[in-house]
Parts: sequence; structure tokens; C-alpha cells
Amino acid sequence: MKLTLGFSPCPNDTFIFDAMVNGKTDTYGLEFEYVMEDVETLNLWAEDDRLDITKLSYNAFLHTVDKYALLNSGSALGKGVGPLLIAGKPLNLTDIGDLAIAIPGRNTTANLLLSLAFPQAQNKTELVFSAIEDAVSRELFDAGLVIHESRFTYQAKGLVKLIDLGDWWEHSVGAAIPLGGIAARRKLDKEVLQTIDRVIKESVQYAWQHYPALPPFVTANAQEMEEEVMRQHINLYVNEYTTDLGEEGRRAIETLFNKAKEAGLLHANRLPDNIFY
Repeated sequence: MKLTLGFSPCPNDTFIFDAMVNGKTDTYGLEFEYVMEDVETLNLWAEDDRLDITKLSYNAFLHTVDKYALLNSGSALGKGVGPLLIAGKPLNLTDIGDLAIAIPGRNTTANLLLSLAFPQAQNKTELVFSAIEDAVSRELFDAGLVIHESRFTYQAKGLVKLIDLGDWWEHSVGAAIPLGGIAARRKLDKEVLQTIDRVIKESVQYAWQHYPALPPFVTANAQEMEEEVMRQHINLYVNEYTTDLGEEGRRAIETLFNKAKEAGLLHANRLPDNIFY
């Protein structure tokens, strides 16, 4: 059975999917035709139901849960992994409603967290996540919401952190931060969904067994990133929740859904009985 699969070229995703898409582990009769795109592109594709299996932001999943079910393996979820709001100089967040902010996409979990923490922040412009640091450095925006490897590189570019929205979430809610997950079409048979989950889990396990060596699939797609930054990226975003969400991970995702509903960012009638398969 051939299935379409979408994920980003970021080190955490290529680290997760390398073994299963490059014939290093058993796929139990499944074939994967994969495409790599920026996460916001994948979020938009999920709205159009373009792929059988896709990486997507949890914010996007909130609005496509009628089409996709969340898998137990492959998620980016944890503590100390949240998005950062950065600027060229210290700014008073009581004035955030007046700031022009660059964001990595309206459907990203980063933007959802910003909306929950600061609903008055409405002057937002979408950019590809990798362009935000430079745009803030050039003073095209007052602040920028950064994700992925930008967490590790903004200080070297003379930028400052205004707030860690991951810290805000953890202290406000007391749960891990759901950033991105792997979802598959609900119309697939449950046995197929279970097999996909197993394949992803074993692909992650294979990757860890050979770490800290980085396969060419990771380094070739890492956008000129230094290997140490790649490892920081992997260490931050690939963890025990990636192998299997478990009860704690599933509870954190349900908490995010409930907070979004309370804030009026999600309509309850869009939710099926179970967000998981």
C-alpha cells in the first residue's frame, strides 16, 4: 500500500523519518511517497486534505481534526521547547498591542500560544520561519516569533528575548507544550493507522540507536546549519513523547484544545469524539 507523507526539512523531522523512508527499517508492506515542505505549507495542505499522513502544527490540527486523527508517534512535544518572542531591543510587553510582529504562520502552534498569552497582539505578518530573525534585525518588525533552530541562533545576531511562550504555557497550565504532531487521514483503516504508528515508532528508535551520528538525510536538508545546532535541535524536539505520546502527552494535547475553545479560537462542533485514531 502506497501512502503520501509530508514533513519538514528540519533536523527533528528528517531524524524521525530517515529510517522508514530510506529503507533502513521494516515498513510492513507500506510504501511512503514523501514530500518536504515548510510546516505552514503542510498546515495549509492539511486543510485541503492533500496528504495521507502529515506533520502539522497542533494549531492546524485543531481545525483539521475532522479530517485527520493524531498518531501516537512522531510528535514534537515537551518542556522547554516553546517559541520565543524576540526583538532588537528590550520592549515593554504591556504595549504588545502596538507592536508589529512577524510570525511563522497563523496556523502554527507558536501563533496559538501568542494568541492565548496576548490576545491584544493583533498586528501580525506571516513570514517563513527562517526569515524572521533577519526581518527583526533589519527593523522591519518590532518583534518576531521564532521557532526551530532560531531558538539557538537569535542571540548571535544581537537580538533579545522578550518572553519564552513555552515557559508561559508550562507555568500557566502545568503541562508539556504540544508543538507539532503527525496525523493521518481518518478514513484509513484502523489497522493501517496502527501500522503507520508502529513504523514511525521503530524509525525513531532506529535513529536514536545510531545517534549522535547524523545521517546524510538529516545533514543534506538542514539548510547550511552547523552539526552541533542540528544536534541541539534534535535533542530539544525529539524525546520520549516522540516515540509515544503516552497518557501525559495526550492529556497535554487535550489541555491545549480546551484552552483554545475557552478563548473562542475553536468551535466545539469541529471536534470528533476522539482526536486520536
